[in-house]
Amino acid sequence: MLKSILQIMRPRQWVKNVIVFFALVFDKQLFQFEPALRTLAGFALFSLISSAVYIFNDIADIDADRQHPKKKLRPLPSGKLPINVARGFGVFLVLLVLPTAYFLAPALSAVLTIYFVMMLAYTSRLKHIPILDVLVLATGFVLRVHSGVTLINVERFSPWLYVITTLGALYLGFGKRRAELALLQDGAKSHRRVLDGYTIPLLDQFITIVSSTTILAYSLYTFTAPNLPDNHTMMLTIPFVIYAIFRYLYLIQVSQVTGAPEEVVLTDRPLQITIILWGIAAMAVFYLS
Repeated sequence: MLKSILQIMRPRQWVKNVIVFFALVFDKQLFQFEPALRTLAGFALFSLISSAVYIFNDIADIDADRQHPKKKLRPLPSGKLPINVARGFGVFLVLLVLPTAYFLAPALSAVLTIYFVMMLAYTSRLKHIPILDVLVLATGFVLRVHSGVTLINVERFSPWLYVITTLGALYLGFGKRRAELALLQDGAKSHRRVLDGYTIPLLDQFITIVSSTTILAYSLYTFTAPNLPDNHTMMLTIPFVIYAIFRYLYLIQVSQVTGAPEEVVLTDRPLQITIILWGIAAMAVFYLS
């Protein structure tokens, strides 16, 4: 049962919460002990509240997941974990996280509460509405970034990062919907109702628009953000972002990869190398320039 509880918490998806560290890194406070410790605690709390969301989402989707070729193997649809146990553990996580977050930073508790309520609304209704479903998920990523801002004394954090985060999340969200539609084909609606409102050509248009504006927004950030070096060396990181966007598009359209974006990141070596190289380059620009 403990193994099943760990599975429904989906620790692999905690990689999404790494963007909580954006404020710390891009405000040049990465090597300051107290801000780093506070941000690490915020990352842990966001991971736990997101796990609670996954649990309640799995409970709501249990019937549909039983019809899915992959999701039917999860602890709840497979019957390995009783629903009451999962629900009780989800409530426990919420009661643990929100008061702890308030003790760490009242604003963080407010952000986590907004995120949790929004995702419950997503689970019950919003995920069935085309376009809005992906917009809600993108908002969740923006809240992750903002949670990092609430934890430290921000002096040089650029609002451009909110824009880039929104666009990047939309790109991944529409990419995921495309992958699901390609995998499930004629049975898409029975597995995820919202897919009935999408077509692959429509999603390809959304992806084209969002990917191009993501590259544009990131490029503008590299030479207009006030916290960057005056020599504009951050522009040297643009090729890494372009390649990462193109690589993910290649994986979902040519290689027919159907996993969630976080799973793709954890399994595709070229994408991992690109992200690491971008991180090294960005750190060098911020902390060595």
